Amino acid sequence: MSEQSRADLEKHVNAIWEDVLDTAAGPPDATFFELNGQSIAAFRIVARISDRTGIDVPVEELFKDPTRAAFARAVLARAQRR
Repeated sequence: MSEQSRADLEKHVNAIWEDVLDTAAGPPDATFFELNGQSIAAFRIVARISDRTGIDVPVEELFKDPTRAAFARAVLARAQRR
């Protein structure tokens, strides 16, 4: 995966995270739970990632390390396995 592809995918993940959790102005290191994330929001995030990128990420990935950066790394890792 090229650096440009990685950067684009990370932008998609960040945009989806911000949209679902309504956190454009929130602290970048806040966890999913600190941003009042609920189970339905977690499912929305992974569904949108799948719809927009074709990458299937289990919702459990979001709960393992619930920061945006860690989740983005998990999505990138899945993308590289394809």
